[in-house]
Amino acid sequence: MCGRYALYGPVSRLRERFEADPEGFEFEPRYNAAPMQWLPVVRQRPSGERVIHLLRWGLVPSWAKDEAIAIKLINARGESVAEKPSFRAAFRRRRCIVPANGFYEWQQIAGEKQPFYIHPVEGEFFGLAGLWERWTRPADGEELDTFTIVTTEANAAMRPLHDRMPVILAPGDYAAWLSGATPADQVQGLMRPCPEAGLAAYPVSRAVGSVRNDSPTLIQAI
Repeated sequence: MCGRYALYGPVSRLRERFEADPEGFEFEPRYNAAPMQWLPVVRQRPSGERVIHLLRWGLVPSWAKDEAIAIKLINARGESVAEKPSFRAAFRRRRCIVPANGFYEWQQIAGEKQPFYIHPVEGEFFGLAGLWERWTRPADGEELDTFTIVTTEANAAMRPLHDRMPVILAPGDYAAWLSGATPADQVQGLMRPCPEAGLAAYPVSRAVGSVRNDSPTLIQAI
């Protein structure tokens, strides 16, 4: 599972790393990004141009009667994403990348949950595999764009913390993940645990457990 992450890199670095232009928003660093918040997501237009928009975390399928389902769909299991009604249409046609400087996971230690911050050993960002959907509110016709983060089984480095982890795409795989022309078997092959050597983790303050807290101190080692 992936339920919290951090994104604080400057817009200039986001543009450079993901070869995408931010559109229509002011970027504010997030050290405790949480479900139901509006967060930067990389999408690809039919022309092939990559853009970064703010989408709300928690997928609302286009067929949903209301948006309450979003909080239940913050993650999508890669093993079943092609078949599940909530995700299969987005998986075929609306894949996206969720930029993150790192993410949080909790480990049970002496009866208490200790949060850890997981970040890249090299480089500044993770590119997390995501899916997005556009839902139209029946009452007023307003459109809502939402996203979910795809997960896979944990690699050896993550397993002591959790049995699941987000799919972390290699930069060389960004184009294949975003393109609707990529063969299904190739896309399936991208949803695998990343190499253990690419991750580092350390314990951080339990203050990250509250969404009210959002400051650089949350990613400091304790």
